[in-house]
Parts: sequence; structure tokens; C-alpha cells
Amino acid sequence: MSTAELASSYAALILADDGVEITADKLQTLLKAAKVVDVEPIWTSLFAKALEGKDVKDMLSNVGSGGGAAAAGPAAGAGGAGGAAAEEAKEEEKEEEKEESDEDMGFGLFD
Repeated sequence: MSTAELASSYAALILADDGVEITADKLQTLLKAAKVVDVEPIWTSLFAKALEGKDVKDMLSNVGSGGGAAAAGPAAGAGGAGGAAAEEAKEEEKEEEKEESDEDMGFGLFD
């Protein structure tokens, strides 16, 4: 990560911590106050657009709680059809693993 990206990230975190809306102008002002002069305005506008309308504090507090549980919910609610689809997916994965074996190609890692 470059100095510009890191400085913009920290500036965005400071603004979020203070409860201030994150805009490119406010990020640039904060970087100038911190005497970080090598940040091009494109970085502050990228960070401002990426974080527009998002609650940064909420994103940071929920870093480890995404992904896995949400995917399991719809499959459980689908009933029997979800179970059959899950079994088919497992069978396909097993078939793919067999196809990708190095033994079938006639060479191994240490040959």
C-alpha cells in the first residue's frame, strides 16, 4: 500500500471516528493539516466515493461476521430442494478433485 493510500485510509478513519461525513475535500484538508503533501486528489476522491453512504464504524465492527452464515440461511429455508442441490454440489466437487489429480497426468511434484 502506498503512502497516499495509507494516508487517505487514516484520514477517512479519523473523519468516521468524529462522525463527520467523508468527502474528498475533507480528506484533502485533513491530509494538508497533517502535512502529508504527496497525496494526489484522485486518492481522496476514490476513498470518498467508495465510502459514500456507508457506516465505516459498522463496517469495522463487523469485519469477521460476514459471508458464511448468510450463505447457509437460504439453503436451510429451501427444505428438501436445498438438500438435494447441496448433495449434487458435493458430488460435482468430488468429481472435479478426481479430474485434477497429478497422478493422472503422469508426473508429481517431486518427479
